Amino acid sequence: MRHVAVMTATGSIGLIAIFSVDALSLFWVSRLGVEAYKAAIGYASQLLFMLMAVNIGLTIAISARVSRALGEGDRSQARRLAASGLLLTLLATIVLSAILWWFRDFALDRVMHAQGEAATVASGVLAITIPANVPMGLGMALSGVLRACGDARRAMYVTLSGGIITAFTDPALIFGLHLGVYGAAWAMLISRLVFLVVGYHGASRIHHLVGRPSLAGLSRDFQPLAAIGAPSILANLATPVAAIYVTRVWSDFGEATVAGGAIVDRVIPLAFGVIFALTGSIGPIIGQNYGARLMPRVRQTLTDSFTLAVGYALVAWALLALLAPLVVTAFGATGDSARFVLLFCRYGAMAWVFVTCLFVANTAFNNLGFALMAMLFNWGRATLGTIPFVVFGAHHGGVPGAMVGLILGAAIFGLGAVATAYGLVARLARRAKSG
Repeated sequence: MRHVAVMTATGSIGLIAIFSVDALSLFWVSRLGVEAYKAAIGYASQLLFMLMAVNIGLTIAISARVSRALGEGDRSQARRLAASGLLLTLLATIVLSAILWWFRDFALDRVMHAQGEAATVASGVLAITIPANVPMGLGMALSGVLRACGDARRAMYVTLSGGIITAFTDPALIFGLHLGVYGAAWAMLISRLVFLVVGYHGASRIHHLVGRPSLAGLSRDFQPLAAIGAPSILANLATPVAAIYVTRVWSDFGEATVAGGAIVDRVIPLAFGVIFALTGSIGPIIGQNYGARLMPRVRQTLTDSFTLAVGYALVAWALLALLAPLVVTAFGATGDSARFVLLFCRYGAMAWVFVTCLFVANTAFNNLGFALMAMLFNWGRATLGTIPFVVFGAHHGGVPGAMVGLILGAAIFGLGAVATAYGLVARLARRAKSG
């Protein structure tokens, strides 16, 4: 529990710094007094979430493979895997970012039903922020390398540094240079470049864990990286796909509801950032102990992680419910937007108690060689656990009904993932004992 808590705490500081700055960015945008701007940020964030999901999947693969190699005592292999992973990340982020940049207007119009000024502003924001995904992906991959070797402090510096830079550049660009909502987009681009520089310094200059990238090395390492990365990416894509679908449902209730969703999208990561840090931190712990065939420690890590995650989620939900009126006031929400925020903070956030269970279980699946299982559970929640529940709920109960649907779907798949994770660990323990 101590190892899990320390790794989670250090990771939380950096992540919450980023989430705080993202929330602060929307706060500054809300000071411009235009509801369409908040809705535009909501639309843009969901599409950027697609690219972030790919980055997370690649980072999971790199961290898992490098940590396993280090656990087996093969440092040269760890260096080669880190270099190949970074090259793969570079190529993937360039290609995917270019595709989304080209089709951003199509996605806003046809997929998300964005209209009017909100759609126009969202397109402009995406034109600036989509290219920032390339340094972001590389910075995240380098942070994964740092976590793989157990340097949680320097991994924290990667995200913390970007957050600090954005805290200063946001108001300076939005109001100082009078760039308005687009100032927030330029601030994001600058912060992503800082991510890359700080991550490279820690992983390469301090720990010397990044070898020389080469196409030959990537060809050799592509299969082991893809074995975890491909299912992890597919698994992580399920969350933004579900979020995009839900945002499309919100858009049918009006621009104010989408604006309320944008506020929630900033507040929820801030409230539950510890969970994101937890899932990023326990991967290397599970990977190293699995590489050393210490299965009792793997099971204990899993138990401690579930305990910490669910306990924290319950506390965060209670605080959100209590502070909901302050959230409404801080972001200047009114009318349907305010009602949406209050409803989600008091009731809808309950879904995160179960989503945290799914996140922890998926981390175990990825680091124990069952990445396909993570993909199945994530897509199950994104499709069977989201679409029919949300559609039925929205049809019969409007926005409140849709939120009830989200909670029920999350509960079914979150609890199912917990049971499956323990079953897999027990099976691997029996195999290790017999071998």
